[in-house]
This record gives sequence, structure tokens and C-alpha cells, in this order.
Amino acid sequence: MSLMLLVRRSAVAVGVARWGLRCLCSGDAAAPYRHTILLPRTDFPMKLNGPNLLEREIQIQQKCKFDQLYTWQRERKAKKEYCLHDGPPYANGDPHVGHALNKILKDIQNRFSLMRGRQVHYVPGWDCHGLPIEMKALGDLGTSELTTLQIRQKAREFAEGVISRQRAAFQRWGVMADWEKCYYTFDGKYEAAQLKVFQEMHNKGLIYQDNKPVFWSPSSRTALAEAELEYNLNHVSRAMYITFPLLTLPAKISERAEGWGVVSALIWTTQPWTIPANQAVCYMPKQQYSVVKRADNEQLLLVATERLNMLSTLLKTNLESLATFIGTDLEGGVCQHPTILSKEVPLLPANHVTMSKGTGLVHTAPSHGMEDYNVATHFQLPVDCMVDEEGRFTELAGVELQSKSVMAEGNAAVISMLRAAGAVVLEEDCVHSYPYDWRTKQPVVIRACKQWFINTSSLKDKAKDALQKVRVIPESARSSLLAMLDRRTYWCISRQRSWGVPIPVFYHKESGEPLINKYVPHTLSLTTLFNANQYKLDFPCHSQAFGGTHSKSSKAGAASDYVRGEDVLDIWFDSGASWAAVLPETDPRADWCVEGKDQIGGWFQSSLLTSVAVRNKAPYKALLVHGFAVSEKGEKMSKSVGNVVDPDEIINGGKDLTVSPPYGADVLRWWVAESNIFSEVQIGPNALKAAKDNINKARLGFDPRTQAVDPKQMHYIDQYMLHLLREFSMKVTDAYTEFNFGLVIRQLQSFNTRELSNFYFSIIKDRLYCDPEDSVGRRSCQTVLEEILDGLSRSIAPVLPHLAEEVYLHAPGHDEGDTLFRSGWINTNPVWRKPGLEEVMEGACAIRDSFLSSIPGQNAAEFDLIIAIEPGLFFELMESLQEEETSTCSQLSELMMAARITLTSSLPRDLPCDAITSTGKFLINLEGGMIREESTYSIAAIATSLSRCPRCRRYTSEEPDCLCTRCQTLMEKHVN
Repeated sequence: MSLMLLVRRSAVAVGVARWGLRCLCSGDAAAPYRHTILLPRTDFPMKLNGPNLLEREIQIQQKCKFDQLYTWQRERKAKKEYCLHDGPPYANGDPHVGHALNKILKDIQNRFSLMRGRQVHYVPGWDCHGLPIEMKALGDLGTSELTTLQIRQKAREFAEGVISRQRAAFQRWGVMADWEKCYYTFDGKYEAAQLKVFQEMHNKGLIYQDNKPVFWSPSSRTALAEAELEYNLNHVSRAMYITFPLLTLPAKISERAEGWGVVSALIWTTQPWTIPANQAVCYMPKQQYSVVKRADNEQLLLVATERLNMLSTLLKTNLESLATFIGTDLEGGVCQHPTILSKEVPLLPANHVTMSKGTGLVHTAPSHGMEDYNVATHFQLPVDCMVDEEGRFTELAGVELQSKSVMAEGNAAVISMLRAAGAVVLEEDCVHSYPYDWRTKQPVVIRACKQWFINTSSLKDKAKDALQKVRVIPESARSSLLAMLDRRTYWCISRQRSWGVPIPVFYHKESGEPLINKYVPHTLSLTTLFNANQYKLDFPCHSQAFGGTHSKSSKAGAASDYVRGEDVLDIWFDSGASWAAVLPETDPRADWCVEGKDQIGGWFQSSLLTSVAVRNKAPYKALLVHGFAVSEKGEKMSKSVGNVVDPDEIINGGKDLTVSPPYGADVLRWWVAESNIFSEVQIGPNALKAAKDNINKARLGFDPRTQAVDPKQMHYIDQYMLHLLREFSMKVTDAYTEFNFGLVIRQLQSFNTRELSNFYFSIIKDRLYCDPEDSVGRRSCQTVLEEILDGLSRSIAPVLPHLAEEVYLHAPGHDEGDTLFRSGWINTNPVWRKPGLEEVMEGACAIRDSFLSSIPGQNAAEFDLIIAIEPGLFFELMESLQEEETSTCSQLSELMMAARITLTSSLPRDLPCDAITSTGKFLINLEGGMIREESTYSIAAIATSLSRCPRCRRYTSEEPDCLCTRCQTLMEKHVN
């Protein structure tokens, strides 16, 4: 070992550094200077996994008082309130990823609004009534041996248990709310508010009782709303072409019917069991109809002309047209019923007849079809229902059919009767979409029975007008909302169940006529609503309740003449009245309602109709409609398929942690925010792992700093980064406002990668690590790093509250006990927007890009760079970054990351032969276009003659193995 090397090592060992003292630049020769390099130090964990992650999230929730945040912000003064109304989830099962998608979406927006200084009004609730809860509560017990009170008690207990589990999950996900003050549709005060809505609608004549066809579930023995149906696309029905012989020909046909014989109207149906209830055959007035003769048996049939080709192919015979008529020519025709020979049914016009299938003539059974009922109402036809609550024929159908199930043996019996009557032309199996009870998964029927209805036809125009004033995201969902309203002519709100809010009505014991007035809801609430478990048939009577009138009679009666109705309200009316029970009295309209697309025909609509009926306005100012959570393959989740993703397993891990590791709540929240919520939202192992990796990258991007510097004293690149941070924060704010959380994440990732990792961090690390600790340049970038850390933490906080609060706990500059969510949104100081700053930096970056692209794969630090710009504005802008002609430590050299920069007006003529040259242009645009100047520049990159400094590793040393001037000065001060 040489004497010189021993001297160097000894000198370093005693902490002495002298000018001109050499050290080796290879191997560990630079190690003695490591203690002078100001590398970042933090106790913030770069990664957290498994139990440590779960434990840390719980600690964050406790230390940052997540459970008190909602109450705190409700008590603080705020200029503006932000109301997001919670559509109640159904209390009939464990929390699932659909709940997570919905609740976390709401929470992200609520937390953003809180940080923006608004007072958030958000009251979580649960939809607690209905048959699914009743059935699950009873299990295999049935209802035969239980009283109504016992059924209600069991259903309430079941709902309370589900609510407890769901509420605990929502809290674990970090959802901000006062979880001790939620709303429940079985709560007495809620029910009272709901009955007030019912009463006001009844007073306006919007609620009435009638014998109308409704969707009826034989398996549940109750009426169903459309929102309680699901359609089986593979349902198989026995479709039949059936003849109705014309007993009386229409006059226009009779004139041309000499020698024809019997003409039969041909109809098509997929529900032969409804034939006994037939009251008419309908035609389309403006369509053409023909009397045709079959070539194979000379049978005469009346059918729509447009359907002839299809029928000829189906019957496998030619159909000779004997005469053609317009639909109105069929007026006056009378047919014989095919199974009830003594019954005559008329030919009647109807606009619901279509030519898309069948024969153009429609069998009409008013008790088993909505459109059929409308025809019966118009022409005063009977609406006699032959089907009971169990879906079986009654005695009205005759002894051959009585007690037989219309969907099974009853249907087969009708088909046999039709065959025996010679009325069947053709029969075949038909696979088609058919409504099923979404709870029991069994087919439903349409059945006329006495029910309570809301006359939505009188509300539709008002509802449409109100909806036009509502903002809808995505806008395409508005047309679906309007289409749903168009299709709903009335709304059946009565249900034959025990568990629900009783319809406030009494019935006369003898006549069965209903009694309802403004006192009845109060009378019933005394016994059933404010204490739902005290559900009795004997009740104290409010004297004025029976001093009113029947709905169809002017008689008054004594209380003993009446019995209380046992039907309960539809749960969509139940939950649809939540605006009346939950929203602020000052302005009972929510700023936003956020629900899945299934609520277009459900809660969105029931809320709108009830609010418009009572207040002539929508209960919400804006709607967001999101998609459903599906498997990673885009399939609907199903336990039988085995593709269900359990949010509890996402957070805590599954049985096999190597297959299903614990990810924590923030990964679940990231998945929600990153997803395209307006389509089907996919979730699975790949999506969750990607979310975890992205969060880990976010953790690694933060490093707190101290000792702020006034922006005027900062380096230009530092000022520019504050400008970029301001632009970023404004874009993020806009994205949050629009519920575009995926854009928030993309902007965050782009800013982290492009502006920070690939640009700013790589440029400033020399100044940050190697400049004197208290230098203005170092403190300048430290100040910016603090602002960046703070801005990025706040920008992602609504999505990742646990991580954001954890960062805040480690960051300096705030008192013990402070939390990020109590300290506001991103700070964007207007002073960061400095005139001309963009032009300076963007011009320099244009030169930088030209330089780096001219030396692909090589180290910029090993080059000297000559920048030639003609005298003018652009040259003056670059001079603000480097005053002297040549420098190794200017802001321009730092930005270019080169060894030495020369700023001149033209390139020298004697460039080395290995010099790499390029040119470019830059357009200066100042003061809104008032100053525009396009400048050209030329650059030459030359291998530097300077040596690498063993401390800072920049090529700025005059001699090999020697400290550069900056490092020598610093080391001398460090020793002294």
C-alpha cells in the first residue's frame, strides 16, 4: 500500500479534509464522505403487509379519531352544507363488494367535500322491511304457528343483526358517518314521516284502491313491483295458435263473405291458461287484415296481412288471400269463446297490438294483462279474476280447472280443452324472457285483485319536468329514467305481508269498503308504528278517524263496525319516502344521490314520484348512477359458480394467505376509485394486487422536509414545481367534483411519474443531498418537497384516508393531535402563478429534451453542453437561469444535468469532431398572445474534460480524484 493512500485514509479517519487532498474515486474510496451526504431519513415504513398493515390501519382509525370526524365537522362553522343522501341498502345479508363500491364512492365524495370546507350532511340508513327479511327470519318455521306479532319480532331481530354486521364493515372500510345516528325504515319516527307522505298523497287523490292486474308471486303470495322482478331469458312456455270462430262477421267482411263458410280469428299466446278469462280479441285499427284460406284443409282465418308470409312458413301450407281490409273494417265483429261455447267476445280496436310477432290479433284477458285491463276499462268489459293467491284456478273457472295451478296442471288442462274444442291450429315450445320473483326465483303471474295504487300517470309529466332540472351522471342514464317513468301507468303499493308499515286504512266489516282520512294514520301509529312490535288487531280509536267518510261512500260509522287492514306498504314506498324523514328541513333536497343502475326503476324513481307528489320537486339536485361489481372475467358473481369476492376477505385475507393475502381497507378503496364506475366494475386477484402495488408506489414517493423558503428566493425549477403542483391540484379538484375518481388516480400517477420521479427528483437530488444543510438552494427544494408531500397527501386522502393520515402523522409542521382531514384541502397559493415562469422553464425543458434525445443511452453528466441562442427574448429568459457565460453550478446546468453549460449567441466554429449537435425552435407566448416570438436554438454536446468528484459524483472536478470546489468548501466548513 502506498504512503499517499495511508495518509489519505488517516486524514479522513481523524476528520481532516484539505484543499488538493486526493482520494480514489473507485470502490469504497468515497465512503469517508458518506456522513456528509444528507440522505433522507425517516421512520415512515416504505411497505406494510399482512398483520402489520391491518394493525396499522386500525391504529390510524383510533389515533386520528375516524369515529369522531363526522360529528366534529357537523359542529364546526361552515359557509355551505353538502348533502349526500344515502339510499338505504337492504338489511337481508352480509356486506358484499356491491356495498363496498357504493359506500366507498359516497365516502370519497364526502371526505373531499369536508376537506373543501363544507359541512357534510350524510346519514346512513337501512331498508328493513319486506318479504325477503321475513322469509330469512322465519327460515323453515313457516307462518302457520306464529302470530303476526311473533313474525314481526323475528323479522326485526334478523334485520338488526344484519345491520350490525353491515355497519361494522362500513366502519372498517373507513366510511365517515355518525354511526350512532343512522336511519332505519322500521324506526317509529321514520314510519310517521312516511305515513305523512302517504296521507298527503291520498288527500290529493293520488292514492286509491282498485281491482287491477298486478304482478303476483304465487310462491310468495303477494303483489310485486316491477323492481322486485328479474327476467329469466330461458323460460319455456307452451305457445299456441288458437281460433276464435266469428259468430257475427263485421259488416265490411260480411258484404264479401258469400259462400265462405266459418271464418275464425287466429290469435297467438304463450299463456294458454289465460284463455278462460278472455273477454275480447283486439286488432290494430290502421293495419291491414286479410281473410285467407289454407291450402291443406280450406280453413278460413282472419289474420294481419303483414304476418301472412310468417304464418304460411309456420303452418307449412299456402294461404290464399280472399279479401283484404283495413283494421277499422273489423268493427262490430263478435267471436265465440273457444272453451266456453256460450260466451261471445267482441273484436275491439287497441293501439298496443303489434306486428312483430303472433298474428296481429291479440287475445285479451283483462284480469291478466296491464294493456288488456286498459282495453276493458275503455270498453267496460268485466275484470273477473279466476286465479287465487296461490296461483290456482278458483271456482269461477269451472270444476274442470278449479284448484289447479295455472303454471302447471291448470295450463295443461286448458290446452286439453282447447284441443278437444278443435281450436288449436299449432302449438310449440317457446323460449322467451319471463318475469320471476327475484327472491324465490319462481315464475310470477299477472293477476287482478284489490290493491292500493298510486296514479303515476297523473304524476309523470311533473316528474319528467323535475327530472330535467336534475343533473345526471352519466347523462345517458337520464333517458333510462324517463323511459321507466313512461312505462309506469300506475304503481301498486300494497303488499300481503306481516313485516312492513301497515297501510293506514280501516275496512267496514260488512261492505268491505275502505275508510281513510287524515286521522287514520295517527290512530294506527298509536299502536303499530312508534312501537312496531306492539302489532295488535284491537286498538284505541281516535274518535275523529271514524267521523270521516268511506272512500266510496258518505256513511260514517262506529269504531266497532271496522277492522284494520293488514296489508303493508311496498318497500319501495317505504324507502322512497326517506327524503321526508332524513333530509335537512332547511332544504330537503340532496346535493347528490349515488346508487347502482338497478335503482333507475327503484329508489331513484320512488323517491322522485313521492317527492313530486307532495312538493312538486325532485328530492335531489344531482344523481350518479354506477354499474355493478362483477368478477374479473366480467361475469355476475355467484356462490354456485365460486367467483364471489368477499370484501372481508380482501381486507383480512382468506383461509390460505398465500392465495388470498390481507390487503387492508385502502386497497379496497383504491379499487373503487380507480374503476370505471359507469360500466360493470371488475374485481378479482389481479385487480387487487395491482391496487396494492400502486399504493406501495405511492408510499415510496413521499419524503418530508423542513425550513421553508419564500417563493421569491427559490430556484426557478422549484418555483416551477409549485406552479405545476397548483395546476395538478386544480385538475384533481375538478375531477373529484365530477365524481371522476379514476381521473384523480391517473393524474396522481402521472404527476408522480412524469413531473416528480422522471423530472424534478432526478434534477434536485444533488442539491438536496450535497449542498450545505442550511443553504438557500437546499432549503428551496426542501420547501417545495414539503408542499408536494402535503399536496399529494391531501389529493389522495379521500381515496386512501389511512395512508394519508399515516403520512400526516410523520410529517413535520403541525401540533400533536392534528389530523389531515381536520386541516383542509390542498394549499394553492396564488403567488405560485408567476408571470413568465412557464416560458422560462418550458423553454429550458425544450432545450433539455433536445439534448437528452441527442445522447440516447448515455449519461448527461459526462457532457459539456453549449447552448446557442440568437440575442432576443428567449436568450434573456435563459440568462435568468445562468448569468455567467459558462458554469458548472447554475440553475441551467442543474436542469440539463450536464457537467458544464455554456450559454452563447452562436456555436463555435472549432467544435470537436465528436461533438453531437442538434437544433430546435421554441415559441414564446406572453400576456395572452400580446407578445409572441419564435426563436431557434442550437446545441452541441461534447465529452467533458472535467473529472468526477468522489463526494457528489458530478463531473465538476478540475483534476482526477479530487473534490470539486463546492465539496471542498463544504468539507472544510464541516471539519472546522
